[in-house]
Amino acid sequence: MQIIHQLLETSGFYNLTYQNIIMIMIACIFLYLGIKKGYEPYLMIPISFGMLLVNLPLANLMAGPTKTEAGGLLYYLYQGTHLGIYPPLIFLCLGASTDFEPLLANPKTILLGGAAQFGIFAAFFLAASWGMSPQEAASVGIIGGADGPTALFLTSKLAPHLLSAIALAAYSYMALIPIIQPPIIKLLTTQKERRIVMKVGRKVSQREKIIFPIVVTIFVSLLVPSATTLISCLMLGNLVKESGVVPNITTVLQNALMYGITIILGLTVGAKADGALFLSVTTLKITLLGLIAFAVGTASGVLMGKLMCFMSKGKINPMIGAAGVSAVPMAARVVHKEGQKEDPENFLLMHAMGPNVAGVIGSAIAAGILLAFFS
Repeated sequence: MQIIHQLLETSGFYNLTYQNIIMIMIACIFLYLGIKKGYEPYLMIPISFGMLLVNLPLANLMAGPTKTEAGGLLYYLYQGTHLGIYPPLIFLCLGASTDFEPLLANPKTILLGGAAQFGIFAAFFLAASWGMSPQEAASVGIIGGADGPTALFLTSKLAPHLLSAIALAAYSYMALIPIIQPPIIKLLTTQKERRIVMKVGRKVSQREKIIFPIVVTIFVSLLVPSATTLISCLMLGNLVKESGVVPNITTVLQNALMYGITIILGLTVGAKADGALFLSVTTLKITLLGLIAFAVGTASGVLMGKLMCFMSKGKINPMIGAAGVSAVPMAARVVHKEGQKEDPENFLLMHAMGPNVAGVIGSAIAAGILLAFFS
């Protein structure tokens, strides 16, 4: 009996807390959403599984090294997240998968990408008024950019203790874009505006596509040096793609490296969702503030679109402003679908991609500004 009792005491079942049980249930729900519902499965599945693993008692996968024992597997993998290595690498891969032609064909759409970043600063001031430190408020506000890697990068630098909550909020809202954005778009636009058909932009030369990432890297790095890490990786990936001389590297960035880093990043982010830290009032605040940031960012982009529609005498469909958040290409697809609901012959996808990719640049610059002020 003593042996059986000792075996039970050293088992995970005996050491389960109510917090562990709740987090395991949450992890299983997120796994269901990722697998069954297809909500950002490439990140939702590894993040959820990381949550599951870290809440299994005595597994010690996130335990640090001691004098006699090495640390757990996830502890070492997490160092890439903690040191801010994985998010820039994701940006490198993202750059190799991004086409800046819609932005170059219609440069005015950069204003829409900039306007959509207003949600970041609105949430920052609101979070600060709720008693969060400037570093925590900045990390929460960046959720409004709808850019997971940027949110992880900034949070790992300013408020690493909030990393799991912010990561889950950021990626959950990115996955819920088709649900969150349409009501905001319809609330702020008229049927006549949603039916506006935009003209096809000009043809962009290959030379322009090659020069663009170089110029943006130099300009943004000189303007906001703290944004250099993210911007340079994004633009290097795009330069590799547009140069056309290293197709094998482009293929690796778009596929093998992107998915390899994504699963490790997701696992390590989820592994920070320990029940004792995750189940708190602060997490609830982050979830609510993240939603506000995202909603304000979408609304400010649409409102800027309405202003540009008025200034252009009805040549710009204001819905494309909703794509100013940097969730590429989900936000652009939502705008396209909303346009087709009003007019099946209206194709807004490429027009929406302009502010969409501008939003990627805008969120990276916003993160650099916040990092410069509060690091």
